[in-house]
Amino acid sequence: MSATLTRAILFSGAVAATIGLAAAPAQAVPVTLSEGHVDVVDIAYEGGTLELGLHDETGTTPVERDPAEVTLHVRPEAETTVPGIAAYSFLGSPGDPVWILPQTQNTDLLYAGWAAHEVPAGAFRNDSVQLKLTAVSGPADVSVYDVSQGTPTKRFDSGDGLPDTVTVPAGTHHHTNWAFEAEGDYTLTFQATGELINGTTVNSAPVTYHFTVG
Repeated sequence: MSATLTRAILFSGAVAATIGLAAAPAQAVPVTLSEGHVDVVDIAYEGGTLELGLHDETGTTPVERDPAEVTLHVRPEAETTVPGIAAYSFLGSPGDPVWILPQTQNTDLLYAGWAAHEVPAGAFRNDSVQLKLTAVSGPADVSVYDVSQGTPTKRFDSGDGLPDTVTVPAGTHHHTNWAFEAEGDYTLTFQATGELINGTTVNSAPVTYHFTVG
């Protein structure tokens, strides 16, 4: 084989390899979030499809993230104890440890909620969609609840059976308390559903969110 032909073959191979490398999809970098504003479940309706993502406002520029690439860290500073009030018994026995991301902002912790800013007004019956917690995996139970004038109202609670469902009005977002009854790793699986004005029901794919506590 001539030197010229050999160089041509090598050059062609190098070009092909370069093209192959350029065509390879970029790999997302895993992210851990541990403080700041985050819409854990970000509901969107686009192109006839309901989708769930994660809206990260912990930095200077908001970022839409794939939940599969995010770990939500519930820092040790979130640890507190179950109040000695019967209305809070769903968190455990009075004095038991519990790790809570609060509905009022604490700059040392995640300020976590859900949002439907990307659900347009007028698309769904009652101008709202349903958000369901379908499964929880982890070392203990998880509760998501609101507190108004000292009284808790449960939104989701893996301790009394799932699925649990909340109504989310289009264009809104909501902050709430996220309580974990032990340290460790958890997965929470959510799904959204809604009835369009024309009577058609649409469902998002189930999406799993990852938390680590402690």
